[in-house]
Amino acid sequence: LRMSLRPVTPIGIIAQALSGAAGAGQVDRARALATGLEGYCADCTTQEADALAWLAQQSSKTDWSGNPHGLEAEMLSGHVEGEFLRMLVRMQQPSTVLEIGLFTGYSALAMALALPDSVVIEACELDEQAAAIAKAGFERAGITHRLQVHAGPALDSLQALADAGKRYAFVFIDAAKHEYAAYLDVLLTSGLVGPGSFIAIDNTLLQGEPYLDAPRSASGQAIHDFNAALAADTRLRQVLIPIRDGVTLAEVVHV
Repeated sequence: LRMSLRPVTPIGIIAQALSGAAGAGQVDRARALATGLEGYCADCTTQEADALAWLAQQSSKTDWSGNPHGLEAEMLSGHVEGEFLRMLVRMQQPSTVLEIGLFTGYSALAMALALPDSVVIEACELDEQAAAIAKAGFERAGITHRLQVHAGPALDSLQALADAGKRYAFVFIDAAKHEYAAYLDVLLTSGLVGPGSFIAIDNTLLQGEPYLDAPRSASGQAIHDFNAALAADTRLRQVLIPIRDGVTLAEVVHV
């Protein structure tokens, strides 16, 4: 079931722009290439588990208007990215996983379903409405005990986890874009991650804003600056993958 949501990825925005263009030849071909790509990738990706499909439906039909934290259904990681994250943790088999920005729990559940029952997904989430949907998704999957939510501002939660001596083998960042640099700094300087840990960072293409010359939103500028700093950070090895709205995968080399 595909939801009718506004495009929030570079290729989706290109497809929408080209769909209004008339003409033949190269414009039509460009429109067809852009319009078909994400759907074809989804069709060729392993079907999502029932509990994940349920979470996607719940996220889409929830009325987010007036949400105090500006949340919207389009923030869901979704089918293809969820399967990508599932494969990453399936290969790495981390014993400790932290998600910064749980939203409705799609990515957290995708990772949990790939890992042994002993692995608990810890997640920082500010919004109670989103966290409640995430908990319901884990309950639907029969693994309620495998989600631990740290409620409140993510930076506060990260400091508390660091003070408690926590350390994580895999971290997924998908929260306030203007705080990405601060999240990474806390992770690398507080002992929350160490050499051999992996950090996946969502929305590092942010609708194309980071690499366009056009005026950027505050979030677009924040991601542009974050990407530049990350590329120059010798503590990490990283690759930016153009999946959905951009996912950067970074390996911690030293801290």
